[in-house]
Amino acid sequence: MRLVVLGSSGEFPLLASRERLELVSRVRRALPRDRLLLAGSGCESTRATIELTGSTAEAGADAALVVTPCYYRGAMSSAALVQHYTEVAEASPIPVVLYSVPANTNLELPLEAVLTLAQHPNIIGIKDSGGDITRIGLIVHKTQQEDFQVLSGSAGFLLASYAVGASGGICALANVLGAPLCQLEHLCRQGRWQEARELQQRLIEPNAAVTRRFGIPGLKKAMDLFGYYGGPCRAPLGPLSPAEVEELRGIFSSNGWL
Repeated sequence: MRLVVLGSSGEFPLLASRERLELVSRVRRALPRDRLLLAGSGCESTRATIELTGSTAEAGADAALVVTPCYYRGAMSSAALVQHYTEVAEASPIPVVLYSVPANTNLELPLEAVLTLAQHPNIIGIKDSGGDITRIGLIVHKTQQEDFQVLSGSAGFLLASYAVGASGGICALANVLGAPLCQLEHLCRQGRWQEARELQQRLIEPNAAVTRRFGIPGLKKAMDLFGYYGGPCRAPLGPLSPAEVEELRGIFSSNGWL
């Protein structure tokens, strides 16, 4: 079991560096030592990423989740990204997990770059949120000789990812429906595919609601609906309207979760 802080659902682009480090430190103190803590440390420049990754390690992270730099995405060729991640991995005191999230960055980490980087001893995996199951399956197939984990980046295609060999998932919906997602993994590991399929189908709409449909405000409100504390978003993100809250509630209810 792993815990991730400062991922996309953690609003990491909206936090100052000192806030990021405080979050890692607080979570590490609250988390049992045997639980793996991943923390987002990706920045736009290689130098800043190296510095923040080192500081994140000092704050207690066991591994770094490093999103692709994307502001100058026209210049982010496969070669540029390989160089970026290689330099980060060489300097990092903790293992690095690649993070490709094209819905947010409008940049997919190229397949050839992933396969090259998978050979680096300090790059241990990828969180792939693109939703291309063919690509996920191919990465699994091409990296079988490496100590490299392929992680699904969304609960919407989690079953499909397990079916093609993914090691696990890092999913926004786990903040709300953590136990059902763990159950889905359990069913897949046991080969109980019919039960897994039925469970996956009930997760698709709620997952879309807290990602593509309503985003971070939807995820935070869903946490509130389930008795957790989602809390307010950081500006410029704003809260859902009353009508949107009812639509969100209806999506979870119609799939048997509320």
